[in-house]
Amino acid sequence: MSVSVLGAGAFGTALAISLADNGPVRLWARSRAHLDAMSLARENRLRLPGVPLSAQIEVTSDPVVAAEHRIVLLAVPMQKLRSVLTDLSRHLEGRTLVACCKGMELATGLGPVAVISECLPSAQPALLTGPSFAADIARGLPTALTLACTDESAGRSLQQCLSTSNLRLYRTTDTIGAELGGALKNVMAIACGAVIGAGLGDSARAALMTRGYAEMQRMAVALGARAETMAGLSGFGDLALTCTSDLSRNYQLGLAIGRGQPFDPSVTVEGAATARAVHSKARDMKLDMPITACVAGLVDETLTLTQAMSALMARPLKEE
Repeated sequence: MSVSVLGAGAFGTALAISLADNGPVRLWARSRAHLDAMSLARENRLRLPGVPLSAQIEVTSDPVVAAEHRIVLLAVPMQKLRSVLTDLSRHLEGRTLVACCKGMELATGLGPVAVISECLPSAQPALLTGPSFAADIARGLPTALTLACTDESAGRSLQQCLSTSNLRLYRTTDTIGAELGGALKNVMAIACGAVIGAGLGDSARAALMTRGYAEMQRMAVALGARAETMAGLSGFGDLALTCTSDLSRNYQLGLAIGRGQPFDPSVTVEGAATARAVHSKARDMKLDMPITACVAGLVDETLTLTQAMSALMARPLKEE
C-alpha cells in the first residue's frame, strides 16, 4: 500500500527511505527550495546527507498530491503539528494519520494523537514511536517500534503496512501510554545529558534514569495509561536510547547545559517545550515530578545546575 510522509526533516526522510522497500512513497516538503534540492540531488543533503533517495520516493511540495494516499505519516515537530493539520485540514480529512513526533503540546498539554483527534475528527489517528534515530533507520539498521492505535483493526492493518525489513512494529491500543513514553523520555534525556556534561558520572546518570522512569510511570498511570506500556519500546526502550547517546538532540541540549555552553537555537529539541508543558500539568494534577521540575527550570534558566542537583539530593528520604 502506498503511503505519504509529511515532513522532509531527517526522521521523515529516513521513514520514507525505509518504507520505499514496500512500495511507492510520497515525501512532502513545505519549502520549495528544499524540495528542488532533494529532487536534483536525490538526497536530503540538508537533513540527512549521504543517503540516496530510492526511485520509489516522489518528493513534492503540493499538499494535494501528498495527501492522495490514504495513509499519511506526520513527521513534523510536535509544536508545529497543530498548524500543519490546520493548514492542510481539507486535504487530510478521512485519512489515516500516523503521528511520528514525540512530545506534549505546550499550549494545551495534549499529545499528538489527541491533537489529531481534536483537529480532524474524521481522521483515524495513530502514533509511531520508540527507540529510533533517523541515521540508523536510513542506513537500514534494525530497530523495533510501537504502533499505537485505539482501533485494533486499523492498528493491525497499519502494522502490516508500515513494518519493513529494518522496522519491526509492535502494536498497542494504549495511545496515552505511547504518547507519554515518547514525550517524557525527552525530558529525562535532557537531565541525563546535563549530568554527564557537568561531569557528575555514569552512576548519577543511571540513578537519574531510574528515578526519571518512576516519574514517567507516575504521570502515565495518573492519566489513564497502562503501566506495562511504559515498560515497552515507547517508554523504557526510548528512554534507554535517548539518555545514553550523543545522537539525541535532547541529550545534546543537556550536555550543553551541563557544560555551560550555548546551544544552537535553530535545532528542534522537543524535550524543552515538553518539560514546560509536563511541569505545568504535574502541578495542576498535584503529581510529584521533581526531575521534570528541575529540567523545566534549567531550560528556562530559572535554575542553575548546582541548584537543581542540590534540590534533588536534599529531598526527604523514603522507600523506593
